[in-house]
Amino acid sequence: MARRAYTRMQVDERRRRLLELGAELFAEHSFDELSMSRIAREAGISKALLYHYFRTKQDFFVATLREAAEEVSRRTEPDPGLPPREALARSLDAFLGWIEENETAYRKLIESAGRAAEVGALIADVRNRTSARILEGLGAGADPPPRVRAAARAWLWFMDGAILDWLEHGDLSRAELRDFLLGVLAGSLSAAGWAAFPPPSAPLHPRSPSSRSAPRPSPGR
Repeated sequence: MARRAYTRMQVDERRRRLLELGAELFAEHSFDELSMSRIAREAGISKALLYHYFRTKQDFFVATLREAAEEVSRRTEPDPGLPPREALARSLDAFLGWIEENETAYRKLIESAGRAAEVGALIADVRNRTSARILEGLGAGADPPPRVRAAARAWLWFMDGAILDWLEHGDLSRAELRDFLLGVLAGSLSAAGWAAFPPPSAPLHPRSPSSRSAPRPSPGR
């Protein structure tokens, strides 16, 4: 029994390390640039062993994205003891902080959504769970009015567009982007007839200040 548990721990640990390596490699290289042979060389294992963990390169790629999505979910878990807007503001700030740390990975995730069905399905699942979490926090329950549901889900699509603009131009601070996105969500919910999330009257400040209190430097600036 002890031997089996030890072996299982080795398997889980190797898989975790492979996913960490995958996150690095896919952040530095495009999907087509990498082969299973190269990934195996980078990992210091045989290609046969790599195939033991992941049947295809696509499976490996999706697994690295799923691991990143789980990390984001953990980091953005809302505090149930806070008022809805403040809890959402802190979760959103944590998400933007993750993007600051993993900008290339985030860009590749969005770029890959239309090229791989599994990636698109993963992103859709994350958006569905996130919108449900937002609506639950706002007291809309598991079966919100259709317009309220649509407002929350559409906001997540809008958010990705705003974030890509932020990364491209770098002329908004993280706090400015966060408060802008909260205002857009408040406006969308108000248009949908849901007043449980009033627009912000003053900027919120996260517990952990952003490393960028000023606008992000634009590329090449």
